[in-house]
Amino acid sequence: MAKLTLQEQLLKSGLVSNAQAKTIKSDKNKQMQQQHKNKVAVVDEAKLLVQQAQELKLLKDRELNQLRKEGLDQKGLAAQIKQLIELNVIAQDKDGIAYHFNDAGKVKTLYVSERVRDQLSSGVVAIVKMEKRYEIVSAAIVSKIRERDPHYFIIVNEVSAVIAADDPYAGYAIPDDLMW
Repeated sequence: MAKLTLQEQLLKSGLVSNAQAKTIKSDKNKQMQQQHKNKVAVVDEAKLLVQQAQELKLLKDRELNQLRKEGLDQKGLAAQIKQLIELNVIAQDKDGIAYHFNDAGKVKTLYVSERVRDQLSSGVVAIVKMEKRYEIVSAAIVSKIRERDPHYFIIVNEVSAVIAADDPYAGYAIPDDLMW
């Protein structure tokens, strides 16, 4: 048994007359000829909506992947900084001299040897905060840490040798190793 088209089925059931079927067929043919003649594409809204949804999903996926990548990069940098500090830490002396410094408005204390205290005062070594503790590393390591994260908490005493020309006390050296 051959399958009948919709038009033939409607004719057979009596819902549409022969004249109506011919006019619908001729209108459809005219529309197709107009499209070919003017090369006007019929807009399929469903396809357009599906395409827009796919583009939106693709954009969201790209944003999520970018956020994941940034998170992994941050974790990688933090691990590099932690490794730099752990491998290059200068030992603190529990029986040494107290060295006081400021962190977020609070005075913190490290006990260091006299040599390390002099190096801290002159800027040869620096204090870095790793998690909840403070470590002492060399200035070369500080520059490597700042390359990876410029906002990392670091205390470096930079010696400024700039002396004002009109400074009346220019000839007097100010000691920076006073004990309080």
